[in-house]
Amino acid sequence: MENFSNGDYGLFLANFLLLLILFVVGVAIARIRSLFAIVMLSGVYSLVSATWFVALDAVDVAFTEAAVGAGISTALMLGAMLLTARTAKAEKRFSRIAPFLVVVVTGAVLLYATADLPALGDPNSPVNTGVGQEYLQRHYGEMGFPNVVTSVLASYRGIDTLGEVVVVFAAGLAVALLLGFGERSLAESIRNGDEN
Repeated sequence: MENFSNGDYGLFLANFLLLLILFVVGVAIARIRSLFAIVMLSGVYSLVSATWFVALDAVDVAFTEAAVGAGISTALMLGAMLLTARTAKAEKRFSRIAPFLVVVVTGAVLLYATADLPALGDPNSPVNTGVGQEYLQRHYGEMGFPNVVTSVLASYRGIDTLGEVVVVFAAGLAVALLLGFGERSLAESIRNGDEN
């Protein structure tokens, strides 16, 4: 920590605080039985995640997380909750052991796999060679703003991003149709048409 400047130390504290909030909210989600509270805390988790992505200079990912995670997912879960009970069923005493073991084993495998990752900022890593260098050299002159990720997603891969937006919209529309949103208004409009 003695190599940190004041700005680096503040950024480290902000990241640590945001990750701590995410951990606390995640534990709360796992412990609460009220489905409404779980949905609301999931929205909070997504908003804090979006804030963390902004702190990491990934503004485009933050927008996606806020729109999909906190926005449409919360709305769809609240709609689905109208069709089910308000509280979760009580679990058996040892029903959480198997999921806990899966999480521990998966975490251990992921930690083991990080040993093969290149060092942060390694110029010889696959990410920093090839087309990535081309984007880094050309993007500011062609786009005029410093965020490389936004340049890639909004311009160089704009058609791909448009396709992803269409897929997310189609998925949201399909879920809304499956849940029956709009049926009541359609029935009411038919009824009102018959009365007139």
